[in-house]
Amino acid sequence: MHRTPGSPLRLVVIGNGMVGHRLLTSLAEAGATRSLQITVVAAEPRPAYDRVALSSWFGGRSAEELSLVEHGFFADHGIEVLLGDPVLTIDRVDQTVATTSGRTLPYDELVLATGSRPFIPPVAGHDGPGCFAYRTIGDLEAIAAAAARPTVTRGVVVGGGLLGLEAANALLQLGLETHVVEFAPRLMPVQLDEGGSAALLRHIEQLGVRVHTSCATEAIESDGSQPTRLCFDGRDPLEIDLVVFSAGIRPEDALARAAGLDIGERGGVVVDARMRTSDPAISAVGECAVVGGRHFGLVAPGYQMADVAAVHLAATAFGAPVPRDRFVGGDLSTKLKLLGVEVANVGSVHDAEGCTSLVWDDPVGGTYQRLDVDDDGRVRAAVLVGDASAFGPILDRFRTGDAVATPGDLLKRAALADPSAPPDPSVGICSCENVNRGAVCGAIADGCDTLPSLKKTTRAGTGCGGCVPLLEELLRTESTGGRRGLCEHFELSRAELYDLIRVRRHTSFAQVIDRYGTAPGGCEVCKPTVASILASLDNGYILDGEQGALQDSNDHFLANIQKDGTYSVVPRVPGGEITPEGLITIGEVARDFDLYTKITGGQRIDLFGARVEQLPLIWRRLVDAGFESGHAYGKSLRTVKSCVGTNWCRYGVQDSTAMAILLEERYRGLRSPHKIKMAVSGCARECAEAQSKDVGVIATEKGWNLWVGGNGGMRPRHAELLAEDLDDASLISAIDRFLEYYVRCADRLQRTASWIDGLDGGIGHVRDVVIGDCLGLGAELEAAMAAHVDAYECEWAATLDRPDRLARFVTFVNAPDEPDPTVVFVRERRQIRPARPDELVGATR
Repeated sequence: MHRTPGSPLRLVVIGNGMVGHRLLTSLAEAGATRSLQITVVAAEPRPAYDRVALSSWFGGRSAEELSLVEHGFFADHGIEVLLGDPVLTIDRVDQTVATTSGRTLPYDELVLATGSRPFIPPVAGHDGPGCFAYRTIGDLEAIAAAAARPTVTRGVVVGGGLLGLEAANALLQLGLETHVVEFAPRLMPVQLDEGGSAALLRHIEQLGVRVHTSCATEAIESDGSQPTRLCFDGRDPLEIDLVVFSAGIRPEDALARAAGLDIGERGGVVVDARMRTSDPAISAVGECAVVGGRHFGLVAPGYQMADVAAVHLAATAFGAPVPRDRFVGGDLSTKLKLLGVEVANVGSVHDAEGCTSLVWDDPVGGTYQRLDVDDDGRVRAAVLVGDASAFGPILDRFRTGDAVATPGDLLKRAALADPSAPPDPSVGICSCENVNRGAVCGAIADGCDTLPSLKKTTRAGTGCGGCVPLLEELLRTESTGGRRGLCEHFELSRAELYDLIRVRRHTSFAQVIDRYGTAPGGCEVCKPTVASILASLDNGYILDGEQGALQDSNDHFLANIQKDGTYSVVPRVPGGEITPEGLITIGEVARDFDLYTKITGGQRIDLFGARVEQLPLIWRRLVDAGFESGHAYGKSLRTVKSCVGTNWCRYGVQDSTAMAILLEERYRGLRSPHKIKMAVSGCARECAEAQSKDVGVIATEKGWNLWVGGNGGMRPRHAELLAEDLDDASLISAIDRFLEYYVRCADRLQRTASWIDGLDGGIGHVRDVVIGDCLGLGAELEAAMAAHVDAYECEWAATLDRPDRLARFVTFVNAPDEPDPTVVFVRERRQIRPARPDELVGATR
């Protein structure tokens, strides 16, 4: 059935979804429909409709209102439309397609616009009553009918991606108790980073949606008329009445496969940049196509494909030369509102290796913004949750590739409306004291040029201390001349002081300030900083001699001071592994000294409410039982969290617990610019959350993957991959080098995340130094770590046997046995807590 000379080019389009219809409108705009005999064949009984706005159907928007087809469009352009008549086969030799109704349609050009099909996990019971896909208006009609039954009150959506959250919104609108189950550890794992997902989760949970992440669905139980339980691997089942599957999509490529066209490794019809398949008479566009090995599951790239295909089809119809138009790769940026929450992403933060990340996380205001830029200031990716008003300017810079001199200006909180305007003074800096940027900058302008004076004037930084790095940054940027010295006593930075002390072997603060100081005395900034440098280089007892006077209040008593003046006791529990005898000892100590007891997220046990004179008594019992200081009071390694690994877990591929213990015992006591947290996961399921740590280790079949630069806290950051498939020795070597390089180069109170971001070259530079040894420092850094390991001594064990060292642990020097009378407790949930002012009468001391 080949074309008769002089007759119109016969074009058959299989599929009339959003992309298929865009092809038709593009051909119409080019005037090509007059030279084409077009037939559209679609499986659905409706012409093209807005699938992106599908959930609005539950809000009362009709199928007609969702339609994309203007009245009279098909007739005006001579297009024959066969709805509800799926194509069964493609005959490439005769160039015909056969439909379910028995029609045989000849073609000169064939376009596959078959889209995608919903992925339904092959779990037992997935095809039972009350289980639905979420893809078409027909699906929505079936879901609404099922939800109307009086026995249906609880619905669950399997899938926490874009469409899954839309489906959850639909169930909410239907009045159902709504649950979302996601296999990944967070919502929208493709589009959002960990911080963005966390912000979205907070919004969604406030709406009453219950979210269950890291859940592998195994089966759906039913009573024969509707589902009753959703069963998981390793978790309690979920009671349900209705299931909606929205666990992703797969290219609808069955026709192409049967016709012998080239298919991608992960499905989809392989096409070139002109959208041609392996058969020059057949093109493919949209979600069914694979370009350059990549599948695009969004509408915008699909429209670009349709436009390119239309240009080439029009040229063929007109007999014109082959156009130069090509599909150059789709933009995966999106902006939408999910359950009333603005969510946007530009590019992919997962592909932004080597970039600097600017992050604004405001849990109180419900916004999260992340902007990734490269070394030249070009936008590479962004995530916006809660407030997507910056999407337009960011997307514009992303698409043009223009460099941004001050990338923060693209974010709303950096004066989005006018990039030349000063930063927004209303931005909060200290949540504890409710101090904003304007107040801090005003104080700096009035002469507060040191951290102590800034604290005194504004009270910012006097609470939890989490905003101190922001205050220091404002001091550097807002003070006259942008001074970057450590404090008023040193014009040198911490890193510069570290190198001078290391090279010239200074052993005291007096030597350092005499040689490099600009003013006598020292302050609360430089004294602890120099003390930490001396401790990291010398590994001696930190409270001997002059060192004792340099420490802050926590290090001064080897314990964290609490709000009521008492201290916490935190024994080290390497890798989270503890014996029953160890648990009993901790329990007996807590009972005998009446301490508040809490298990932490770092897999150890914290004891609160110890008076200073009790600390040696408590630690004597703990040290005698084999415990060591957990260094919760110092800027040093805190914990190495782990899962159970191969010893117990059926998914484990390496012994994560043994590795965590090895790492914790190797790096314990390492003094550093800020606290260090680590974790080891025994498989890719990542139960230890290693990618949120300063150093994260994840087991692979071949060894270990090493991640660095992650942290939680006020400004969460996902770690970055430093090296893959390391053996044990190579892993230890890499971590040795990374930690020592960090200790040498970072500023005071700078976490590994911001340190890496501030380096010229970012993670790429770190990789060159640590793995590639581009500076030739590898052996030196490893030797420095070996010296630390050899010299390590538990600070509490070194304290207990020395009466002169124990003498400091008193509240009153002239009455060493007297407890502090201001320490008052009340009972709550069978444990003590500090009394509030209105509770002092009748409280215990």
